[in-house]
Amino acid sequence: MTRSLTAEDINVVVAKFYAAVRKDSTLSAVFNNHIDDWPEHEQKIAAFWRNAILRERSYEGNPMRAHQEAGDVTVGHFPIWLGLFDEVLMAELPEPLAQAWSRLAHRIGQGLSYGLAANSGVPQF
Repeated sequence: MTRSLTAEDINVVVAKFYAAVRKDSTLSAVFNNHIDDWPEHEQKIAAFWRNAILRERSYEGNPMRAHQEAGDVTVGHFPIWLGLFDEVLMAELPEPLAQAWSRLAHRIGQGLSYGLAANSGVPQF
């Protein structure tokens, strides 16, 4: 019997992911421009993932708008973001759960990437 993702799994992955972000020279520069309270941000993003995965209704926000309005998030940041996220998923979760969450994260990342490219006028193929 395989287990399902839990809210605690989500909290652990989000916390470890943002610890990795803070150590990444490219992503930390972008995130530090916008995040003053890391625990608050992590709670918000954990709520996003609980909404997406567990169907909780604990997240209010518009990720596309937030990334577009940041002004310094680029399409090139998403491969780095997804690479770090995949590393954390594989380290923290059983492989089937990590792979399922990774597929969802990559779909979301692709959508955000396309939205940023469309907003900037840069073609995305």
